[in-house]
Amino acid sequence: MASRSFQLGDAEWLAHRLVEGTDAVRFAHVPRAAHEGMAFLTDESFAAHFGAMPDQVDVPAVELLAGMPRRPLGLLLHSAFCGSTLLTRALAAPGVAMGLSEPVILNDVVGMRTRGAAPAAVARAADLALRLLARPFAQGEGVVIKPSNLLNPFAELLLALAPEARALFLYAPLKTFLVSVVRKGLPCRLWVRELLEGYLKAGIVAPLGITPEDVFRQTDLQVAATGWLAQHRLFALLAAKVGPERLRTLTSEQLTSDPARAIAASAGHYGLALEPSTVARIAAGPAFTRHSKSGEAFTPTQRRAEYAAAHAAHAEEINLVHRWALDVAEQAGIAMDAPNPLLQPA
Repeated sequence: MASRSFQLGDAEWLAHRLVEGTDAVRFAHVPRAAHEGMAFLTDESFAAHFGAMPDQVDVPAVELLAGMPRRPLGLLLHSAFCGSTLLTRALAAPGVAMGLSEPVILNDVVGMRTRGAAPAAVARAADLALRLLARPFAQGEGVVIKPSNLLNPFAELLLALAPEARALFLYAPLKTFLVSVVRKGLPCRLWVRELLEGYLKAGIVAPLGITPEDVFRQTDLQVAATGWLAQHRLFALLAAKVGPERLRTLTSEQLTSDPARAIAASAGHYGLALEPSTVARIAAGPAFTRHSKSGEAFTPTQRRAEYAAAHAAHAEEINLVHRWALDVAEQAGIAMDAPNPLLQPA
């Protein structure tokens, strides 16, 4: 793939990876239009989209820190299986904003901490990653970053490092989340265990009264519910700490049932100037009529039918785990509805 030469101010040179061995950042040339064809900004997505890895260049971190101011940005934090990719794309309107879906450089920050890096080094890396990702694609545009939910235990750090940032926590209600896990089959049941492993190491599971030993005795859906509860406890505390000006919450049902209202409110929270006509066009466009990952036609009616079929096929398991999770939530003082809602009941 031919690309233009590297310029730090050119946001099409995506800050892709931390190169810890040489204290550098690896940039990959990803044109704006290419983002629409990739669910996530990963090597696998690049190879599938381009047919090969895009052009890359490594730049020493010390050179980047000297020339990277802090800019306003939006953080779209999420519980998974809730339409976060959908909303990221909906907000990526030329002239208004660009959406970055799960940039791997932020996962590298988590990896540093997991491998025992000092907190100061982790904070330095996270600060640099946020500054680089916040570079606008065009003058006057904003940037909305959707991290992987591996980053959720680091949400408070991200908001502290980016004092101009505003965040949205998008989540699926617990039972809807559990249905998504069974719909996606064995790979997803394995994934929720990998996710919880990271949350255990980050220390956000212990307040639920669940130990690593307990997790060995949990079913896959209990593990999924434990991760969901840990996230909701985390964001309830953070919402109370930073207030509604900086952190709001939104459900997947609100997003899919009233997309125009959800998009307009999200844009307003992030400080993005989306005209009502643009909101209406986006809400009626391919972002809400095609599957966010595969790109195939996928209507709300199809989505509801698939969820109903999955629930019917696994009703006993889902209902038992849901009741168990409600008991855990009550004992831990976790509300099922997240605080600081972006939308009030219509």
